[in-house]
Amino acid sequence: MTVSSETRSIFVTGLKNAHAMENQALSIMKPQVSRIETYPDVAARLEQHIRETEGQIKRLEEVLTGLSEDHSILKDMALSLTGSMAAISHSIAGDEIIKNSLANFAFENFEIAAYKSLITIAELGGFPGSAPALKANLDEEIAMARWLDDNLRSVTIKFASLKEAGMTAKI
Repeated sequence: MTVSSETRSIFVTGLKNAHAMENQALSIMKPQVSRIETYPDVAARLEQHIRETEGQIKRLEEVLTGLSEDHSILKDMALSLTGSMAAISHSIAGDEIIKNSLANFAFENFEIAAYKSLITIAELGGFPGSAPALKANLDEEIAMARWLDDNLRSVTIKFASLKEAGMTAKI
């Protein structure tokens, strides 16, 4: 199968966007985990996902290198800045842990959709060698989204219980 230059361009742009997206994820998660005190299970899972995300970035860089491409420093910086701003805006909220939980769940599902699209382009565009790395990233995002979904109720209950008891309910 011959790969058109347009399909290759779509794939490379998607990979660069995914790389920037993962850098954005780090800029969101790292400030969160540094502030968590009352929710050790959330902190532990975020720390695990930070390590996974760092691995995802490496995989994306390997795929890009295999295509003789590099990530976009400008996109990386722009999305990292946006992620940092989101983390800051949640830190001043009285229900920071809830806002973070909701935003993280939404972001994980955005990442899942991005990887599903990239895998489709890889398969259709003649880049089957890229699919395993993208699938590994997808699997980690699905696992994180599932964990967030499974734990949203308990985080919310703990937050409400702490508030009712007059205790610090922030993260």
